[in-house]
Amino acid sequence: MTKLYLFDIEGTTTDIHFVHKVLFPYSFEKMEEFILGHKNMAPVIEAINQVIQTVSEEEGKELSLAEVIEKLKFWITTDRKHPALKQIQGLIWDSGYSNGAFKGHLYSDVLPFFKKIIAQNSMIGIYSSGSVHAQKLIFGFSVFGDLTPYISYFFDTKVGMKRDGASYLNISKATNLSPSDIHFFSDIPQELAAAQEAGMRVTHLLREGTEKSEFTGIKSFDEF
Repeated sequence: MTKLYLFDIEGTTTDIHFVHKVLFPYSFEKMEEFILGHKNMAPVIEAINQVIQTVSEEEGKELSLAEVIEKLKFWITTDRKHPALKQIQGLIWDSGYSNGAFKGHLYSDVLPFFKKIIAQNSMIGIYSSGSVHAQKLIFGFSVFGDLTPYISYFFDTKVGMKRDGASYLNISKATNLSPSDIHFFSDIPQELAAAQEAGMRVTHLLREGTEKSEFTGIKSFDEF
C-alpha cells in the first residue's frame, strides 16, 4: 500500500494560470514597495545578499538595491527558480493572501482525494519549486479553506531540483520511507521520470492543455 502520496502543485493540484496570471503579476507589482519597506527584515536581507552574490558570480557585476529589485522582477518574467526570488515572493504573497487579495486555487477533485488518502491512513506530501512558505499559503488560504492539516510534508528545491532523481531519494530519506512506498503526481514528464528513476510510483496529471506521455495518465484524481 502507498504510504505517502506526493504532489506537485502547478498544473497538478493548482491551475497553472493561477500562478502565472495571479501570483506572479502580484509579486511583480509589489516587489519594489515590499523590499523598500522591509529591507531590514532578516529574510529580505538574506535574499538581497543571495541576488548580489549570484549576479556577481554570473555577470561579474555588483548591484545596488534598486538593481536587485529590477533583477528580481526580471527573474519573475523569465520564471527563474532562484531561492532568493522564491523567498521574497512567498513573503509578498503572504500579505496578499492575508488581506484577501486572492485565495489559493485548487482543482475541485483535490479535497475529495485528500480525504480519501487520509481515510486509508496514508500521508500527503507536497513537492514544488515554490518555497515551502508559498506552498503552505496556497493550501492554507485555499478556495476550500485551510487544507494544511491534511498535509504531513512540504518539500521545495532545498531537497534538490525536481528533474533530478537524487531529489526524490532525499525525500525518501526525509520521510523514512522506501521510494516504493511513495506515489508521485505531476504534470511534467521529466519530473515523473526522475521520481521513477528513484524508485517511486508515478502518475501523469493530464489537466487541460497537458499532452500525454509514456507514463500512466489521468485527467482527474477522481479517476485514480
